[in-house]
Amino acid sequence: MVGSEETRTKAGAASRPRGRPRSFDRGTALEKALMAFWEHGYEATSVSGLTRVMGIGAPSLYAAFGDKRALFEEVVTSYCARYGSFAHRALAEEPTARAAVERMLREAAAQYTAPGRPRGCLVVHAATNCTSPEVEASLRERRNADIAAFESRTRAGIAAGELPAGTNAAALARHTGAVMQGMSQQARDGASRAELEALAEIAMAIWPRT
Repeated sequence: MVGSEETRTKAGAASRPRGRPRSFDRGTALEKALMAFWEHGYEATSVSGLTRVMGIGAPSLYAAFGDKRALFEEVVTSYCARYGSFAHRALAEEPTARAAVERMLREAAAQYTAPGRPRGCLVVHAATNCTSPEVEASLRERRNADIAAFESRTRAGIAAGELPAGTNAAALARHTGAVMQGMSQQARDGASRAELEALAEIAMAIWPRT
């Protein structure tokens, strides 16, 4: 949904002359937008706030990125590639499902509490109090895709004999997703890396063994 601030800003931008060369670094501006959305979420990050932190005017924002929602979609794609890819690397690189999930949770503890940037996971928190169904749906699809990836890796582990044949792969995948999302929220609430690593250790204690 385009709010009144964005409607006014876009109207003003459309009335200005086009064709002037870009006077800012697009990648740097995108990173600054990413940090703003990560810290404040989609709804609370206004167009005026974005232009302020990105150091550009509204016409430049719309010319380079489209509207706020389009910018946010690009931000999420960049976030997943740069900051959120640790989970899929663990699933792909570790020799067993258990090792993959254990690595993923430990790396989540480190990533969610890394100094110098917002805490937690953007994909988990950005839709808080969001009034845009499209944004909510997009983030939900990404979270559900992660759980599906956890389930697929768990099923592969069952097939390989790493886990008992009767293991409920879907429930174990949802448990993993719930732990990661909970770790993200607790990081936002001030939990330390060590505290989240202890939580990850307890979470792994319930994993079935052959």
